[in-house]
Formats: sequence, structure tokens, C-alpha cells
Amino acid sequence: MSHDKKDVTIIVNGRERTWPKDDISFEQVVELAFPTQAPNPDFSYTVTYSKGEDTKAHGSLVAGESVKAKNGMVFNVTQTNRS
Repeated sequence: MSHDKKDVTIIVNGRERTWPKDDISFEQVVELAFPTQAPNPDFSYTVTYSKGEDTKAHGSLVAGESVKAKNGMVFNVTQTNRS
């Protein structure tokens, strides 16, 4: 019997991403959503998700939080300029 973790396909801002079947953090979701952008204190991010685990099928994440990644899970990340 294999104990290798399988990868799951998640959707981040409409794009498919492969992720290990494990927890994914707020920071990791933001990084997947904006891969070419360095973290910037002038921006704040809102992360919402749907199609998650039964007990937490949908909701939102804030900095420092994580959620179990599930195949087909959808994440939406919006970026707001703190001006």
C-alpha cells in the first residue's frame, strides 16, 4: 500500500493549478494567484473558496489560515490597493 500523497487540481482565479493533497495556506493561494508579484505591504488580499471539504465547503481565508486542498476546489483571490 502506497502512502504517497496525491496531487489535486485546484482552480485559482480561473486557472488550473496542481497542488499536493494537503493543506494550502492563505499565503500559498495568493502566491499561486499572483506568481510574478513579490509580496507588497501596499496591497491587501481577499481569498475565498468553494467546493472544499464537506465540513468547510466554502468560506474565506485570512493571513495565517489554511484549508485542506480538495480536487476541483475553487479559489478566488482579489487584490486591493491600500491607498
